[in-house]
Amino acid sequence: MTALYIGLMSGTSMDGVDAVLVDFGAGQPHLIASHSQAMPSHLFKGLQRLCQPGSDEINRLGRLDRTVGLLFADAVNQLLAKAGISPAQVLAIGSHGQTIRHMPSLDTGFTLQIGDPNTIAVNTGIDVIADFRRKDVALGGQGAPLVPAFHQEVFAKPGHQRIILNIGGISNITYLPGDETKVVGFDTGPGNTLIDYWMQQCQRQSFDHEGRWAASGATNQALLDQMLSHPYFAEAYPKSTGKEMFNHVWLEQQLAHFGQLRDEDIQSTLLDLTCASIAAEVLALSPAGELYVCGGGAMNLTLLARLRQRLPEYHIATTAALGVDPKWVEGIAFAWLAMRFNQRLPANLPAVTGASRQAILGAHFPAV
Repeated sequence: MTALYIGLMSGTSMDGVDAVLVDFGAGQPHLIASHSQAMPSHLFKGLQRLCQPGSDEINRLGRLDRTVGLLFADAVNQLLAKAGISPAQVLAIGSHGQTIRHMPSLDTGFTLQIGDPNTIAVNTGIDVIADFRRKDVALGGQGAPLVPAFHQEVFAKPGHQRIILNIGGISNITYLPGDETKVVGFDTGPGNTLIDYWMQQCQRQSFDHEGRWAASGATNQALLDQMLSHPYFAEAYPKSTGKEMFNHVWLEQQLAHFGQLRDEDIQSTLLDLTCASIAAEVLALSPAGELYVCGGGAMNLTLLARLRQRLPEYHIATTAALGVDPKWVEGIAFAWLAMRFNQRLPANLPAVTGASRQAILGAHFPAV
């Protein structure tokens, strides 16, 4: 018996939409098909502007909310065409949306994702489950990260101490000690967001392929130490962050007294910022174990090599070693979240997000 769901994910890198078709009929997720939809440049620029305070935000938000919804719907329809599956065969779409603000630590914290679920439902003919994060925030949580509950379900193994490291725009880790009551997860800090920004500024490339440009540079320890002095890195979990904290404005401030550095040396230092902040949190959890990497950072060979240098007592591989392609883990997780909603099952881990209790996450947007 099949139980087909679609997961949609667009992360902080804003470089595109990942769409996956997943069968949960046998209990564990089975990836049927996948599709990546590039983010049009005009939409990318509009989202970047919306992520910064400015004028006419409400009108821009409204237009972009619908435009992102249309992009997500197109990604779903292309995925279905590729898989030869009709909309009637899919139980629901789980849509993360595009985060434009994540401010959970304010006195009245909030998180905001756009990509109108009604637009997705109407243009695909499939029910949509979306708005997964705000229920957790309403319960006093960070609303992020949400994927640790999925990691526990799919990757945990009794007697094995594992860490799942997702490196997207922001990096987050899930600690799976083999006891589901002691799972820990949080954002460690920048993942690809600063690395990609600097690559775009200096090389006019969207990302540093395999980390080759970073490998050509030399890390500046003084700059690295200065960046690592950011208070976020010393905060206790639960914690989460985003481009609101680690962005191009912050980076330019950090570089103010390092004008003598070559561009490639700055790139190398930014890569080590990602690696050092991850390694510090991993070692604080356990001095040794298994670490499995997913997300775009899993394809950065220089990043993985430097992580191995900083974590010599860890066995480091990608989640492919556990049977799940690292590129599609987050997309599959949001298909799983849609399934949990349909089955009226909780999907957050209060120990991870800081919420006061477990809860069913998401809201239903019917196609009819």
